[in-house]
Amino acid sequence: MRKEILELEQSVLNLDLKDNRRTDFNEKVVNYLNNFIDNLKDKNGFESDFSSSELIFEHPFNANGYPIEEILNLFENAVNSNGIQPASGAHIGYIPGGGIPTAAYGDFIAAMTNKYSGIYFANPGAINIENHILNWFAKLFGFNLKRYGGNLTTGGSIANLISIVAARDKHNIKGADYEKTVIYGSAQMHHCIHKAIRISGLSECIYREIPLEKNFHLNIKSLEKQLIEDTKNGLTPFLIICSAGTTDTGVVDDLDTIGDLANQHKCWFHVDAAYGGFFHLLEEHKGTFKGIEKADSLVIDPHKGMFLPYGSGAVLVKDRADLLKTNYYLANYMKDAYSGHEHLSPADLSPELSRNFRGLRIWLPLLFHGTQVFKDALKEKLLLTQYIYNEFEKMEFIEVGPRPELTVFTFRFICKNKDPSSLNQQILEQMHKDGRIFISSTKIENEVWLRVAILSFRTHLKEIELLIEMVEKHFKNQFKSSIA
Repeated sequence: MRKEILELEQSVLNLDLKDNRRTDFNEKVVNYLNNFIDNLKDKNGFESDFSSSELIFEHPFNANGYPIEEILNLFENAVNSNGIQPASGAHIGYIPGGGIPTAAYGDFIAAMTNKYSGIYFANPGAINIENHILNWFAKLFGFNLKRYGGNLTTGGSIANLISIVAARDKHNIKGADYEKTVIYGSAQMHHCIHKAIRISGLSECIYREIPLEKNFHLNIKSLEKQLIEDTKNGLTPFLIICSAGTTDTGVVDDLDTIGDLANQHKCWFHVDAAYGGFFHLLEEHKGTFKGIEKADSLVIDPHKGMFLPYGSGAVLVKDRADLLKTNYYLANYMKDAYSGHEHLSPADLSPELSRNFRGLRIWLPLLFHGTQVFKDALKEKLLLTQYIYNEFEKMEFIEVGPRPELTVFTFRFICKNKDPSSLNQQILEQMHKDGRIFISSTKIENEVWLRVAILSFRTHLKEIELLIEMVEKHFKNQFKSSIA
């Protein structure tokens, strides 16, 4: 048996890439990534031919593996050569995840050292890094540092779910209460919140979709009227959800007034600022977010406004006791981990026990770059958005949506005797085949509108002017074909 163990040991040592194999492996991977970044400027924002993705299935897992060169070549051809290119500044469609290189190195260090960041006992430094980040977030948004609770999540979907469940348990909402419990949202509410309501078991509550104003803000008078009416009818207003940067149109609701209404009617006030929250870093835009500090729960996504890789979200809750009530558990096998200290851990404040050390991808860039470059990038995106909106506004064949409050806005092509939705769908398909710049579409009041979402740190004036060129080209092409 001992001989067999030693033979197996020699095989297992290969996992550590011994005998200079790690240096060679690292060099080839880093060279590939450097070439990828250096050549991004020449890549399309979208490749509509997906056929190369099937190459993945031509490389079955085998006993001895493949050379790293072959694997990187496969990745380039099957993964990096089709679909959306979110690392590119040409991605101006869905709100992108940024992917700054320093964040990737944070992930590399976290994965290689394999520090566990779920429990303080396992690695106090890792927990302190994450708490340091969360304290910075909390201070930025006006939360009480001695009272709040927070967690770094994989994104807005999980952060919203944590918030909704905390609200449910804070208000002791049970199954018997559903038929009289009321949740308030709007048509601009992100769909992941509807999913969170369903997963949390609250989908049988009464849901009120509050009407929107013409500029797509939640209508305050309608909300107030509905709250009063529901209370008079013996119902229990429970949860008010609003947005600080909607996905479709980029608007920020009147957080200050809605926060006061929530307090007046004893509702949990939830703010989804996944997209828009970090614009609060800019002094000249703090007024846009007035009242955000009134939130009982707040969702922000560093993988949006801080340009980090996908998988970087955060939730802040006004009272950490509300997170503990839902998430805190003890287990016999973990008694050592909870003895001798009073520090809270991520596992106490979220559903996750096993989790990656995701704080390093935020901490390293902030320490290395400082905060000013993030502010400069956000301001650049705001100015680029105003620039292209103004250019579109001058074009007689374009109808623009409301003036952008942040960096998302809608527009559509118009042509006499042509159905707007059909026309815009056809032009969008042409633009996707072109692929140099990627934009997306949405439906507002059952009409197709096109969306511009400028948030990639690699999107600069060159990409914006190319989009303007594409818009003119593809409208003219479509107009000619419609005349024919």
